[in-house]
Amino acid sequence: MAYFAAILHMEKPELNQKYRPDHLAYLDQLAEQGKIFAKGPFADGSGGMVVYIADSLEEAREMAERDPYVVHGVRRLELHEWKI
Repeated sequence: MAYFAAILHMEKPELNQKYRPDHLAYLDQLAEQGKIFAKGPFADGSGGMVVYIADSLEEAREMAERDPYVVHGVRRLELHEWKI
């Protein structure tokens, strides 16, 4: 298992609240499966970060790209393996 930091840059702040419940429900589902290490918004409102636990970058990318914020273009995904 490895850790992958998904930086979610704010792209469409006007849609943020509309898709927030779906985003949080999606992350809660993954957390129940043990796939989330940490998550939260940036204090300056520029986006947020989710740290996924996955076997590969490909698995982490699949999870991150299914996030409703990413699917609907609310946030732009930047994904990196995180060595902690």
